[in-house]
Amino acid sequence: MTDVAIQISDLAKTFRLGLSMKKVEAVRGISFQVNQGEVFGFLGPNGAGKTTTIKMAMGLVKPSKGSIEVLGGHIEDRKTRSRIGYLPEHPYFHDYLTPVETLNFYGKLFGLNGAERKSRIDRLLDRVGLSHARSRTLRKFSKGMLQRLGIAQALLNEPDLLVLDEPLSGLDPIGRKEIRDILVEQRSQGKTIFFSSHILSDIEVICENVAIIQNGKIRSFGRLEELLNSELSLVEVTCKGANPDVLQAFETQGYRVDRLGEYDRVIVEGQANDALSQLLNSGAEIQSVVPKRDSLEDLFVKESTRQVDEGKAA
Repeated sequence: MTDVAIQISDLAKTFRLGLSMKKVEAVRGISFQVNQGEVFGFLGPNGAGKTTTIKMAMGLVKPSKGSIEVLGGHIEDRKTRSRIGYLPEHPYFHDYLTPVETLNFYGKLFGLNGAERKSRIDRLLDRVGLSHARSRTLRKFSKGMLQRLGIAQALLNEPDLLVLDEPLSGLDPIGRKEIRDILVEQRSQGKTIFFSSHILSDIEVICENVAIIQNGKIRSFGRLEELLNSELSLVEVTCKGANPDVLQAFETQGYRVDRLGEYDRVIVEGQANDALSQLLNSGAEIQSVVPKRDSLEDLFVKESTRQVDEGKAA
């Protein structure tokens, strides 16, 4: 069995839009792979090409060029599709059905017998927090409840690969945590999860590898801890009773100094040993020393800025 869940090579998609048939390059020759058993984050701004890429991987949109291999096979192969759970960005469910009826319908599509369908439906509705609404029609559901149902639908066939387009959209903080916990559970069972999200903190918490796509191109790809700056960039020192002359000298040196009531906060770039020595010698009481490293949001903003700068240069 291959160790690669999704292999995308030189993938591109061009659309023709409007009466003028204007050419739009939604995806422009991207290549990356998602390994078996990992949680992979796919992120980018609106219009970057995330959803188009996912739809091509799922066989819903035909590529203009390039190749996609999913679970060692082709997405058009029925056996390959039976091993995938997919949640689109905007799932549609018949709003006159209940959650049980909806999942029962999908269970029949997967060929599950009656007893197995009932067992899985009961378990999944409980797991996504919808047991209380199992007999309520979907037209009475909130967006967050529909998103939970979509997660249950994607898990119904106990897939080896979960492909989720914005799965945390519409959920409150508690709901996001509950869905994150489900994704972590799936990873612990050896499942592969490929998902896009605008919520960078969620990707940073659970993903091993990420790809950033912008303007149809992959801008960054790799292990999250390697993409983020491993070296200290800033150190935040909070103290009490510092000599005002020392704080003034820090500001002259370009350090940022914030006065917070009886406390002072000094933001030091690089090593903070010299600043700490000066504060201690001035009689300051050190409350905390907190290193600040780049976050995924910092990386995302840097890549966005780089794209804008490249566009201006062109």
